[in-house]
Amino acid sequence: MKQATYRLNVETRGKGLHDITGQVTAWLADRGCATGLLTLFVQHTSASLTIQENADPDVVADLDDFFTRLVPEDRALYRHTIEGADDMPAHIRAALTQTHLAIPVVAGRLALGTWQGIYLFEHRSGRHRRSLVLHLMGE
Repeated sequence: MKQATYRLNVETRGKGLHDITGQVTAWLADRGCATGLLTLFVQHTSASLTIQENADPDVVADLDDFFTRLVPEDRALYRHTIEGADDMPAHIRAALTQTHLAIPVVAGRLALGTWQGIYLFEHRSGRHRRSLVLHLMGE
């Protein structure tokens, strides 16, 4: 069994879902792994990862809108506001979602469904450089 790791840096444009499927699949293609498991881990407390529909952009827009309504940016609601009104809501959104994903590799490809894509979910309003660790085990 082989293992490989990679640090993927993603530049975000602010709050929302950023499709990283292409970057992840390109790295996987260079590994030559036929069967295995790929894990992804985001090294931040105000961003998360999700697998979501990648065919209709309304899906990711609706998800972002939903989380904005669910966890409002209102300084009066939180104690931790030193980094801005979006700081604590970003931590809560990340706690409600996922910081890691595990995706099987079958026949050298990610075993994603037809309409599935991998997204970095940025929960802060400003631009950020997010760091992800990819870990592949397989043969």
